[in-house]
Amino acid sequence: MTRFGYTLMTEQSGPRELVRYAQQAEEVGFDFEVSSDHYSPWLVSQGHAPYAWSVLGAVAQATSRVDLMTYVTCPTMRYHPAVVAQKAATIQLLSEGRFTLGLGSGESLNEHVVGEGWPGVAQRQDMLVEAMEIIRALQGGDLVTYDGAYFRVDSARIWDAPDGGVPIGVAVSGESSLSRFAPLGDHMIAVEPDEGLVKGWDEHHPDASRKIGQVPISWDPDRDAAVARAHDQFRWFGGGWAVNADLPTPAGFDAASQFVRPEDVAGSIACGPDLDELAESARPFLDAGFTDVAIVQIGDEKQQQFLDEVAGPLLERLRAL
Repeated sequence: MTRFGYTLMTEQSGPRELVRYAQQAEEVGFDFEVSSDHYSPWLVSQGHAPYAWSVLGAVAQATSRVDLMTYVTCPTMRYHPAVVAQKAATIQLLSEGRFTLGLGSGESLNEHVVGEGWPGVAQRQDMLVEAMEIIRALQGGDLVTYDGAYFRVDSARIWDAPDGGVPIGVAVSGESSLSRFAPLGDHMIAVEPDEGLVKGWDEHHPDASRKIGQVPISWDPDRDAAVARAHDQFRWFGGGWAVNADLPTPAGFDAASQFVRPEDVAGSIACGPDLDELAESARPFLDAGFTDVAIVQIGDEKQQQFLDEVAGPLLERLRAL
């Protein structure tokens, strides 16, 4: 049976609000919660970008049942992989084994801020391979020294290492990333409902593994308001990840999406009060074989009402699919 999650969208909500939403999402019945890990919002109108790891530490204490996950962390630019390994181990202990470390090769939007430039996709994938090797090596609590093309680790040890380490999910988008990252990860993350990715992943992981996707929706009693909010805060979504990975600032996303029309957004994101329509937007991921689908309710201003009035009935419809 597919598991349905709730997205802690750090780009559109402040830290205290995110912790409150996480508590309510667990109470409503979501199976897991994923947190984005951003230094900047996609668009200025979203207006937030708290530190995801502080939020996750608080969420680990404010919840007791739901699985937690980063969706996703880039362990190569803004963070050194040895530090990511330590952070992940700590969250795993705080959550008592509920955490999965979701990793990806990142976006310029969040990684260029440390002043190290933004490498091409081939180099980013090479860096991610090294980072995952380092994180894996450190999970056991042993002393690790590593000398790679991009990263060095000198006599490092995770002193508070959870038994069994931390499961790793990794974002893949095609055959190249699949062949390189699948042997290093435990679970698959993908932004498109691609059945071929699922089958390719399962060739590397014949035993049970999670295939995790994400679906944005814009619920509102007024469909026009739902479309307007989705256009205002999520029109960046239509650029595709080949574009999204390389734009450096929210202003750049504003400029790149200036000709995206509200009807364009409404054509790709389910908007309005019809819960059956909102639920159906997740069906492509189910049909493709994904085991987990995280829902993004667009906009902080409707988040509370969504959790209070809509999330429960929507979950019933999603599970009925």
